[in-house]
Amino acid sequence: MKTISVVTPCYNEEASIIECVDTVQEIFRRHLPNYGLEHIFCDNCSIDRTVEILKTIADQNPSVKIIVNSRDFGILKNTYNGVLAANGDAIVLFLPVDLQDPPDLIPEMVRLWEHGSEIVYGVRARREENFLVRLTRKAYYRVLSRVTYVNYPPDAGDFQLVDRRVLEAMKRIEDAQPFMRMMTFDCGFRSVGIKYTWRARKHGKSRNRFSHMLEQGLNGIISFSGIPVRLALFAGMLIAAASVLYAVLVILLTLTGNIRSFPGVPTIIAALFFFGGMQLLFLGLIGEYILAIFNQVRRRPLVIERERINFK
Repeated sequence: MKTISVVTPCYNEEASIIECVDTVQEIFRRHLPNYGLEHIFCDNCSIDRTVEILKTIADQNPSVKIIVNSRDFGILKNTYNGVLAANGDAIVLFLPVDLQDPPDLIPEMVRLWEHGSEIVYGVRARREENFLVRLTRKAYYRVLSRVTYVNYPPDAGDFQLVDRRVLEAMKRIEDAQPFMRMMTFDCGFRSVGIKYTWRARKHGKSRNRFSHMLEQGLNGIISFSGIPVRLALFAGMLIAAASVLYAVLVILLTLTGNIRSFPGVPTIIAALFFFGGMQLLFLGLIGEYILAIFNQVRRRPLVIERERINFK
């Protein structure tokens, strides 16, 4: 019997845990009876009853496995650590505990996997969220798709089912800041997408704050694209060329007597602010890449675990 691993990160999700477990179990019982299930919950040091509820469920159901972190390491590292612990023949890389990505698609994903697709990814064709956030996400994913060297389909998220071979290839990528939705496509392999509606949360609010999403977005571009640095280089060259042309123009106007007033102080001030701002922008951009290198060379563990439950 083949086994499908499902990885679910959680942080203070006591209201959603039971529904998530029951829903996945029912889907496998009805639609995937010939497959084993390994459901891995990665808890990011919750301070509510999430771990307590999970332990109660795991005592009665050995297919439910738990990894508890010693502190909050962020959703990307937490999820990827759970993926690395998966033992299935195919792995659902990310199933949110609030079921915003619909688990009903898992049987279809498995069917496409059995027909030869090694990466089956969900495409968020429609989102149940406010217009501004939806527009921002769409714009970001289209920029990400264009600037990276990876053939990344826009609107694809971490809700993907991958073959064991893909996971083994991902393990060879030693990335201190894992960005899974890109890593799978970076590995290659045959892929196919399924469109679906990304649902609104049923319980509570998202713990993924705007600052976290901004950090994750920058990480995706910095990790898989050199275009920002090249743009900074070209912008610097253009600004330098424009400065030389401006200096030549001022000299010519001075020699021909067309500049009669005192040299333009406003122009100097504007130029100073402009060039100062551009320098800070480019230094910050380069700093992001240096920070990525710094995090990589320290070779710290993805997470530090407090305990594992139901793992052999």
